[in-house]
Amino acid sequence: MIVAVISDTHMPRGPRRLPDACVERLRSADAILHAGDFMTVEVLHQLQALGPPVHAVCGNVDSRELILGLPVQRVVAFEGVRIGMVHDAGPSGGRLARMRNRFPDADAVVFGHSHIPLHEDQDGFQIFNPGSPTERRRAPKHTMGVATIDGDSLTFELIALD
Repeated sequence: MIVAVISDTHMPRGPRRLPDACVERLRSADAILHAGDFMTVEVLHQLQALGPPVHAVCGNVDSRELILGLPVQRVVAFEGVRIGMVHDAGPSGGRLARMRNRFPDADAVVFGHSHIPLHEDQDGFQIFNPGSPTERRRAPKHTMGVATIDGDSLTFELIALD
């Protein structure tokens, strides 16, 4: 199973749009995870129109409609894997342990907020930030992630989009 992972799309803003390579991966995935900061509900609807089911949490710059309609955190299950989702995982110090405590039944946590890609793994528990496909800030490139799930095995890959 292939799960496309994005966060911090921050749209609409000027001519900003998802890169074609990102849209291709989203469309061909079995599911999409979005870790918040869509900005408007129309962006969620655009993602849903691509086909795969979209699992999402709200972010700190999302519209009132998104904040009322999406959870702050959630856990999604695929095959034998459980992935926690939250927008802001807090300060970098102690983040992995904090996420393990916040999502004790999850195998991994996907988050966003910083726009800086990150993947950490400790004793089989993983945290993953896919960066942003549209607003890289201090990251060198626009990015997204792909999670590959095979039974109870989960691997994350960071994809550079430019």
